[in-house]
Amino acid sequence: MPESRGPESLGNGAGWIEAFLEMMAVERAAARNTLTAYEKDLADAQGFLAGRGRDMADAAAEDIEAYFQHLGAKGLSPATAARRRASVRGLYRFVLGEGWRADDPSRRVDAPKQGRPLPKVLSREDVNRLIAAAGARDGAAGLRLACLVELIYASGLRVSEVLALPVAAIARDPAYLIVKGKGGKERLAPLNETARVAIRAYLPGRPGFFAKGLKDSPWLFPSRAGGGRLTARRFAQLLDEAAMGAGIDPAKVSPHVLRHAFATHLLEGGADLRAVQTLLGHADIATTQIYTHVTSDRLKAVVEQKHPLSRARTPV
Repeated sequence: MPESRGPESLGNGAGWIEAFLEMMAVERAAARNTLTAYEKDLADAQGFLAGRGRDMADAAAEDIEAYFQHLGAKGLSPATAARRRASVRGLYRFVLGEGWRADDPSRRVDAPKQGRPLPKVLSREDVNRLIAAAGARDGAAGLRLACLVELIYASGLRVSEVLALPVAAIARDPAYLIVKGKGGKERLAPLNETARVAIRAYLPGRPGFFAKGLKDSPWLFPSRAGGGRLTARRFAQLLDEAAMGAGIDPAKVSPHVLRHAFATHLLEGGADLRAVQTLLGHADIATTQIYTHVTSDRLKAVVEQKHPLSRARTPV
């Protein structure tokens, strides 16, 4: 870590960035990916300031405010824009602490509030097409994938929860699963008849997924790799393939999107918000309330499209 180096010895903002990254690596043991992200973010800010005839070393608060506004105008995701602002603020906190600058030009700049993004939602027709495409795969692979999709859509399970299910959980064809969710809290997750049929159809082919040499597995969804269970990454890959087979953009589909569909379709059907909160395993109902925005937007669209008074009327 450089000691007592002022702006004149570091040259300019590029020297400050180099010292900041060195500090992050040595003192905070930042991972390589983290350092790479900081470096890219700060290079972006440095490039913007250069276009204004400025540098990180002599930027005024107005310049940093302009950069933050520029991030919003670029159409970046809220998370990416927030990370870039945090990188700039981190650099200036470091510079201020070193005494290389007497002020922090990023301190008084308020970042725009991040609106919580609405979850992606599949229509009922999309879900039906996805299940059909999953089941159309050859043999046991198709039955397993269709079973996974049916399970999440029927019960709202997180991907981690469904992949961690022991085979004992479905003994005696239960109407409910006992699921251990976040924080080790248990809850009941419903299984409709369609999901139960999918499980029964999958079970005879389940041994085909045991690792070589194993005669059994404790997991409902075992993996041939190392005797463990199916991974979330592999499940997501299989779901992408099914989405393409169903004619749905894979970017719109993920295990978590199926959970969103479960919640949204329940609320559209008139389910109580508190009941949906319990079924999803949300500790705070505020987390569940985001689905009310999705359903209200969709209901508004239905009214605008279907209500006779919302349509353009031909003058008499």
